[in-house]
Amino acid sequence: MGNDGGSIPTRRELVKNAARNPNTSELKATQQEAQSHAWTYCPLSNRPLAAPIVSDCAGTLYNKDAVLEQLLPKDDDVPASIIKEKEDVLQGRVKGLRDVVEVKFTISKEDKEEKKICPITSKELGPNTKSVYLVPCGHAFSEVAIREVAGETCVECNELCTPENIITILPVGKEDVAKLTARALKLKEQGLTHSLKKAPGSKKRKKNAEAEAGEKKPVANGGSALDGLSEKTKARLVENGSGNPQSRSGTSTPVANGIKNAATASLTAKVLEEQEERNKRRKLGQNENLKGLFSSGGYSAQAQKSGDFMTRGFSLPKQK
Repeated sequence: MGNDGGSIPTRRELVKNAARNPNTSELKATQQEAQSHAWTYCPLSNRPLAAPIVSDCAGTLYNKDAVLEQLLPKDDDVPASIIKEKEDVLQGRVKGLRDVVEVKFTISKEDKEEKKICPITSKELGPNTKSVYLVPCGHAFSEVAIREVAGETCVECNELCTPENIITILPVGKEDVAKLTARALKLKEQGLTHSLKKAPGSKKRKKNAEAEAGEKKPVANGGSALDGLSEKTKARLVENGSGNPQSRSGTSTPVANGIKNAATASLTAKVLEEQEERNKRRKLGQNENLKGLFSSGGYSAQAQKSGDFMTRGFSLPKQK
């Protein structure tokens, strides 16, 4: 009769649908779902987006409290996997609050439901509308409205804004992503952050450059680097080989075994002089009550009989 359970199915019977690439409609549906989630939830905390909302140079939206929590030092009990997961989300784009800009949305309430809208066209900002915000003010608009206005100032606050500082929110197109990447690289070369503020290390580099320029600057009018210092400090510098005495011609002659640079020698002299002043103040500021506990002469038990147990001391009785 057959069909008694001993039949073996073939591969053609098991595999009903062959593997294939998703079509255009499926790709759009997946992209729409991803955009809706990115407009609704913070990728760092997985909580709903709520004001204040910030964005990095890539146009990604975060909750500001989640960014602050990520920037603060981590406790020892936080798993390393969670820390690495959040670092992968940021991808090194956010190292401080200067790397984010607070996005200011115009909110419209309808039936107890809040919607982000464009203040110019009143269109709802979200996955169905290409949206942008301006740096540094952070006001958000629809991309169509900004293109039609085509001005160099923000419509909301009249703050200056150049075309390259118009940031696409959650960009999808390759051109928008490439534009934001090129902007981030350009700002990094200029020592600026996403918010157009100076990067933390830029001031230090500027100070070092100014210091180097100051070291190369000669002493004016043939003067010496030790001018205006006390004689004691000058003597210490000369003994240490850091002095820079003048020659008969009035020019500065460097010491062979000391600091040859005039600016460096002057700075060293000032530090030594400040140290001497601190030592003098320390000597003059000794506590008089502390001095009273000590005596330059020997201890006399007979003279201290009237004292208390702290000052009387101990003396051996006389032998008869």
